[in-house]
Amino acid sequence: MKKLIIAALLLVGMTSFAQERNKMGKRDGRAEMEKFTPEQRNELMLKKMTLDLDLSVKQQDQMKSIIAEKSGKRDEMMKAHKEKPTRDERFAMKSKMMDEQIAMKAKMKIILSPEQFAKWDTMKDKNHHKKGMHQRKEMDGKTNKN
Repeated sequence: MKKLIIAALLLVGMTSFAQERNKMGKRDGRAEMEKFTPEQRNELMLKKMTLDLDLSVKQQDQMKSIIAEKSGKRDEMMKAHKEKPTRDERFAMKSKMMDEQIAMKAKMKIILSPEQFAKWDTMKDKNHHKKGMHQRKEMDGKTNKN
């Protein structure tokens, strides 16, 4: 009887510990990024791109302004949409976002060399895929809890 009680307590303890580790997962990195000022986030993004794409000083200067512009638009969009948008508003937002992506791609083609552009495009697709997978996991977790 004592062994059964001890086994049950160990099982409950291990499952609660496993759940705590899952909650700590990838969100910690995002929370750390949110603690930085917009200027610090922009600088870190520029440095990461410089390392990944081996940007020249001239390219860094050009990217600095693009990153600042993109960051400002993102912050503005986040502030503007606190409530759940209607279907037409979502369509307008997605359309605007796609237009901005097209413009960003055109700017990047001008700034980067063909090799750097190919690498940037690959990195962008990989990050987009990871983001999509992460969002699906979050949505699955929310539907399972309800």
